[in-house]
Amino acid sequence: MFFDALYLTFSAVTWAIVGYKARAWFRDRGNVDLGLTALMTAGVPVVFLFSAPSVYRAFDRLTGVANLAMVFLYSAVVLFASGATVLLLRWTSRGDEEAHTRAAARSWFAVAVVAVAWAAAIVCFAVGRPDAVEHPRDFSTAYADAPGVVAFLVLYLAIFGTSLAGLGWLCPRYARRIGRSWLSKGLRTLAAGCWLGLLYCLCKLTGFVLSWAGHEAYWLSNGVAPMSASVAALLVLLGFSLPALGPRAAAWRRLRRLQPLWEEVTAHAPEVTIEESRWSGRWPFADLEWRANRRMAEIRDIQRGIRRHVEPMTLDVARRQAQDAGLDERRLAAVVEAAALRRGLANQVTGHVATPHAESVVMTVSADPAEEHEHLARVADVYHDPLVDSVLAELGEISAARRP
Repeated sequence: MFFDALYLTFSAVTWAIVGYKARAWFRDRGNVDLGLTALMTAGVPVVFLFSAPSVYRAFDRLTGVANLAMVFLYSAVVLFASGATVLLLRWTSRGDEEAHTRAAARSWFAVAVVAVAWAAAIVCFAVGRPDAVEHPRDFSTAYADAPGVVAFLVLYLAIFGTSLAGLGWLCPRYARRIGRSWLSKGLRTLAAGCWLGLLYCLCKLTGFVLSWAGHEAYWLSNGVAPMSASVAALLVLLGFSLPALGPRAAAWRRLRRLQPLWEEVTAHAPEVTIEESRWSGRWPFADLEWRANRRMAEIRDIQRGIRRHVEPMTLDVARRQAQDAGLDERRLAAVVEAAALRRGLANQVTGHVATPHAESVVMTVSADPAEEHEHLARVADVYHDPLVDSVLAELGEISAARRP
């Protein structure tokens, strides 16, 4: 029951990830790499599904062939390996038309080699099974003395291990080339999954050698190996999904952080807001990037509109108090901007126009939009900070002292 629950849960999670990738491909069907990724990753939830002992046995009873589920399980792994090999060749053959032609030829050759090798492996399985007993969890150790099944397993491990080694070697190289990004994080996660998958292959091969030497190691072949493969599969899927999921997760966090500030400042100028799409109200994860960017743009519109209500000394006082508090540059900029925004809104309510007024109330910290978004989220975090309250209190005392 434990392994049924474990593997079926893994299968459900990975089906959701595959569905997400497939949905992205349906929106961009001209993207061959995305379509290939969706196809190859579809093999992972199939592996988890057939790894559940109850499903394994039910499938064999349905077909009337003992351990046929293992062929389908490993065939799903080979599907992933084939897709990974083709993707690897496409990644390493970017360039002119001649490079694309070479990549296509190599891809067809690689797929043909894998198809022939796997067909031979299936033949070995068909002729090499010595009994009709189900072995959903100890297949490799149960047939360690059956030459046909061993050949089947070795061919499978060779195909799988070769593709994993190729991806594990290539992904970190590309990650270093593209710098810090969600794509590089995804590539590194994918590489980690590949190297952990190679540990699975090593455990299986070591198990064979120990069995032939008369030293059975069931814990290695039937314990460490399948669990390392399961974690590796999850890491591989996560690696493929991070470039798409990462920016959305970041947009969701930014949206949640900006929401209180947005609600407060737009209450003073509701005309700058626009109605969100109908799906945004029904599904909280719809249009995350658009909604987060729109929140930032509307807050910025209000900031520009209140600039004439902000005295230049507001920025000076806020900067001085932030420096006295020992804040770093990023938090200092956030405190200055939050103080200017609160002071401007308060003066706008009373109708006070500063003469002269501040040249700008927006503290630009970077040319990178992502960093600017993060900066505004920090402004939201410190908007009601006691330090900002202290700045406004000092400004109030200065203004009172200047009144006749």
